[in-house]
Amino acid sequence: MNASADWKPRQLYEFGPFRLDPDKELLLREDETVLIAPKAFQVLLVLIRNNKQVVTKDDLMKTVWPDTFVEEANLSRNIFLLRKALGESPQDHQYIVTVPGRGYRFAEDVQLVPDRELNIVAASHSNVEVLVEETRPWGWIAAVAVFLVVVAVGAWRLLVHRVPVLTPKDTVVLADFANSTGNPVFDGTLRQGLAVQLAQSPYLSLISDERIQQTFRFMGKQADTRLTPQIAREICERTASTAALEGSIANLGTKYVLGLKAINRRNGETLDEEQVQAARKEDVLDALTVIASNFRSRVGESISTIRAHDIPLEQATTSSLEALQNYTSGLSIMGQGHFRAAIPLFERAIAIDPNFAMAYYLRGVAYEQIGDMERGAENAKRAFALVDRVSERERTDLTAYHYRFTGEFDKEIDAWQLSARNYPRRWDTHNQLSVTYMDMGKFEDGLKEGQESAASINRATSSWLSPPGR
Repeated sequence: MNASADWKPRQLYEFGPFRLDPDKELLLREDETVLIAPKAFQVLLVLIRNNKQVVTKDDLMKTVWPDTFVEEANLSRNIFLLRKALGESPQDHQYIVTVPGRGYRFAEDVQLVPDRELNIVAASHSNVEVLVEETRPWGWIAAVAVFLVVVAVGAWRLLVHRVPVLTPKDTVVLADFANSTGNPVFDGTLRQGLAVQLAQSPYLSLISDERIQQTFRFMGKQADTRLTPQIAREICERTASTAALEGSIANLGTKYVLGLKAINRRNGETLDEEQVQAARKEDVLDALTVIASNFRSRVGESISTIRAHDIPLEQATTSSLEALQNYTSGLSIMGQGHFRAAIPLFERAIAIDPNFAMAYYLRGVAYEQIGDMERGAENAKRAFALVDRVSERERTDLTAYHYRFTGEFDKEIDAWQLSARNYPRRWDTHNQLSVTYMDMGKFEDGLKEGQESAASINRATSSWLSPPGR
């Protein structure tokens, strides 16, 4: 039998100026390659094979991500990138139509055509793929099958003159500030500001708000429970943290006095205490920057590290207490999963301070979570234009978020790698790199980063489970 008699030409899908090759995972526009990621290609292929029929979101996710947990935001992001690759505008969805409450439908007529022996090197496609991140969009939360345990316990050591020292393995819980001024602008705002300052340190390790919310659930408390000193110390016990940081602000005539105390979890002793005065309300953020820097120095962090990672709070966030207040409220609401409700608060923060980079970033994340990818991309771009107005740690998340939308994926990976070098204890950075490499088909690199992420969590867990030292 003549083998050539059994040969049948491969079938391509053709619609408008596009042709899609299922075997080579190639999308062409008038014989030119259109660059899309493997997952985005698979979403498009499912829609095309169900031409003119509604494909539910659930069916799409089960087909494209079998046996894998992904959130709906991942599908929305792929749809956004597909529409961008197909040249659709936000107002004109010629190819992919959203069916509210159900899923998506491919609206254009599709024809099967024989392969025309395309002389295209498919290997080049894999080097410039669009990366679709398979995690939550916060920078600081990865959705993977790794239980979140970011706690480490060591021992406070006292040096000469009984100066308390934290080891790199110690964790601390930051309580809400006690506000006796009567001015609500300080409620929650000062804690958020101090958290931004202390999070810049590669040496210190704060228990994350996500971990605190998880502990609240174990304690049977509401998500909006106030972190009083008593509650913060209980969080310390449950997370085996070394100390609770308790802040305060009070009036002294026309001035303000800010205080910070570090309380030893084991015996309740005050390990460190400081007060700083601010002449005016407008000077409070500067005073908070001073307190954070002094605290980092006294607990054992080197001066050189502090100098390298100590952007003033006004530059790292905003110079406006009112803007920071709205940002903090939005962040709290979004942390409870109420993304749509958080958007107006970020908008108020931006209206007060149009240069508030992180407010743009989180507004973009919120829009992405509710499925508005166009506004998500717009805010990512606005935030990136203000990238110099954030701390180095936040810059990583903001930069990676921007490049994920633009398709400059080598730069996205560079951002995560820089964070891994500067903040080696961030397990989520290695986890993010693992997911990114896996999605690009670089499985060996993905496995290596995944192992490093797991090792970071194991180190924290082993410290947490170790018997406390004397």
